[in-house]
Amino acid sequence: MNHRHIFNKALKLAHQEVYRKVAIHEAGHAAAIYLGNKRKKLPPVFFQVFITPVNADFQSSPFLTADTKYIANLDGGRLIHTLPSSIEEATNEFSSAQIIGYQRAFEADMINMLAGSLAEAKYIAERNRELITPRLIYLNAVYYFDATSELEAVNEYLDCFLANSALRKQKITELFLAAFSFVNERSNWQAITALADYIVNEDKSVVGCNEIIDVLETVNHGVVL
Repeated sequence: MNHRHIFNKALKLAHQEVYRKVAIHEAGHAAAIYLGNKRKKLPPVFFQVFITPVNADFQSSPFLTADTKYIANLDGGRLIHTLPSSIEEATNEFSSAQIIGYQRAFEADMINMLAGSLAEAKYIAERNRELITPRLIYLNAVYYFDATSELEAVNEYLDCFLANSALRKQKITELFLAAFSFVNERSNWQAITALADYIVNEDKSVVGCNEIIDVLETVNHGVVL
């Protein structure tokens, strides 16, 4: 996904709370990429989670303070590596089956981008004992859940996917509902929280693809870590 999530590790208690929220966000992406794509019979893709100290390039960022900051991001995970100017152009010489497959990959990437923020939203709502609904999250995702860069990426996909603005608006609603449904499904949520626990407890700078898959598969087969 190649988005970055900035957070503070200055205090132990604050670190654990914020770190878990970030871990939930990245775990939401990872679960959607692996479990979601697998269920849709889409090709496997490589991805991993990086958690690294902020470097000098980011010191001028308005989001940073004097406290130690870390950047978390999920690297890789996309089925569509290079966006075309339009789907019609990209699939001009495809068979009907290939066109359908390409469109499914396009939609899967967008759903997987949205899954991180929706997982974070669900985590915050449950922590605060609040009701979570698809409409509430759809209307407030950018403001509350640091989804701006992800929504920008989804919009870039949609610009290639659909020329009509009304259809794009309809499609983004469908994608939000699909991502929410994935995250809110009990077995998927168990997988997301188990992976987040693993990320927090291992406290590594890199959580590799095979590690992530092992955790998700273990939970998916009914053994919660």
